[in-house]
Amino acid sequence: MTDTLDPKITAAPANAGSDENVTRPPQPRPAVVRPPALKRRVPKVSDLAPLMQFKKPEFSKAARLKRASTIRELRDIAKRRTPKAPFDYTDGAAEEEITLRRARQAFQDIEFRPGILRDVSRIDLRTDILGKESRLPFGIAPTGFTRMMQSEGEYAGSQAAEAAGIPYTLSTMGTASIEDVAAAAPNGRNWFQLYLWTDRDRSLELIERAARAGNDTLMVTVDTAVAGARLRDVRNGMTIPPALTVKTVLDASYRPAWWFNFLTHEPLTFASLSRYTGTVADLINSMFDPTLTYEDLDWLRETWKGKLVVKGIQTVEDARRVVDHGADGIILSNHGGRQLDRAPIPFHLLPEVTSALKADNSNANVILDTGIMSGADIVAALALGADFALIGRAYLYGLMAGGREGVDRTIQILEKDMTRTMALLGVSKVSDLNPDHVRLLQR
Repeated sequence: MTDTLDPKITAAPANAGSDENVTRPPQPRPAVVRPPALKRRVPKVSDLAPLMQFKKPEFSKAARLKRASTIRELRDIAKRRTPKAPFDYTDGAAEEEITLRRARQAFQDIEFRPGILRDVSRIDLRTDILGKESRLPFGIAPTGFTRMMQSEGEYAGSQAAEAAGIPYTLSTMGTASIEDVAAAAPNGRNWFQLYLWTDRDRSLELIERAARAGNDTLMVTVDTAVAGARLRDVRNGMTIPPALTVKTVLDASYRPAWWFNFLTHEPLTFASLSRYTGTVADLINSMFDPTLTYEDLDWLRETWKGKLVVKGIQTVEDARRVVDHGADGIILSNHGGRQLDRAPIPFHLLPEVTSALKADNSNANVILDTGIMSGADIVAALALGADFALIGRAYLYGLMAGGREGVDRTIQILEKDMTRTMALLGVSKVSDLNPDHVRLLQR
């Protein structure tokens, strides 16, 4: 007969004499004491009332712009409010737009290297550029056809720059005259951008007008021997002024505010040119001078008594050479990717150029544009040796999103970005930024 073992009794192992091997009954777990705040209860109306503060929806321009915290969000607003042709003219670039994508990617392919235990209670963004102080280390770049993007155009840009204490650059292809911009922003620091035409007398006339209007800097652009292949403009049938076709009328039905402003303000014309009708590329190819050489730069240096900067520098050799020919500053720029696709990226070129000019004991200012979409981008450029930056598309996105207030918002966003980035880097003023604060990552 087999004994039936009580299941509660466990057979002792061979070395049962050791206390360590005695199986003990499980010990009861201590009771969990739940904090009063975690005990379930029926909510009281008095508890819910502070949470139920529903805000009245706001659809004003000010509310719309306030909700934008980045330049990309301003771009989204601009795209919704602007017809396709002028938006694409701003947003697009040449051919496959490889250069523009690479320029923006260049700013993303960095690593900031912050310092700690620094006093950053006050951040000073002031800097000197071309002999005068700017409250922020960036200015507004020259842009053509600006009132086509939004009817306030150059007036909004120049007045916003004046209020912010930064330079504003009027383009030869602008839709407001040199004199009107000076009158709109009489206390602003206005620069004039020049395309040298085949007609030198007309170029000289513009230079003289810029000087009389108080512009202290002449910016000559040298990367437009011919027009780039801006395929978005070709596909959109982009003309000056915009043509009213079935396609544009349908596009306008979704953006009535733009068309209302366009049709109820002064007709769009080039303020520095005679009235022109045709495609943008045809205008550039008929007006700009493909024979431009360093001798013309020497002529400009003799003619213009203020500061002279050359925009469109894309090699170290050209940077050195234009300085040798009298330039007070250079602008590393590939025209926002709108001319030669697969062109050098200014941000990549920056360390080599600044090193070369330093080796030459040059005092020329180095300015950078192309690809800037945040204040952190500007901080990175300054750390790698730029003295200043220019914003083009970022400013136009704000303009299209909300006119003058939109440009103000662009500047506010960039300033806030820069202040925060510098504080987190442990840097309290622009002059303390240096290459140790940025590392270029390898892709």
